Amino acid sequence: MEKIYSKGVVLGYRRSQATQYPNISLIKIEGVVSREDSTFYLGKKVCLVSKVSKSAKNPTGHKISWGKICKTHGSSGVVQARFARNLPPKAMGAPVRVMLYPSNI
Repeated sequence: MEKIYSKGVVLGYRRSQATQYPNISLIKIEGVVSREDSTFYLGKKVCLVSKVSKSAKNPTGHKISWGKICKTHGSSGVVQARFARNLPPKAMGAPVRVMLYPSNI
């Protein structure tokens, strides 16, 4: 069975010395160690699965935040992603799934 996603970790927001940009999150993808490797993931979808309390509105108890990888960041394989809603600070260090679609091939 082929896998449909790669694992990744949210490192934090894109930032400069004095300002951070919460609309762009930095993500380190497992097994990606160079800028050339990370270009494969440009345009791919990213999802953060977080647990929430179960209710009639949300019977599964999971909330999914979707985003898209938009750019590489640096030379060590980190990528920048924009999410539909900015990730909360609690998500820093949390695992994400980098979907292997849409395909660029």
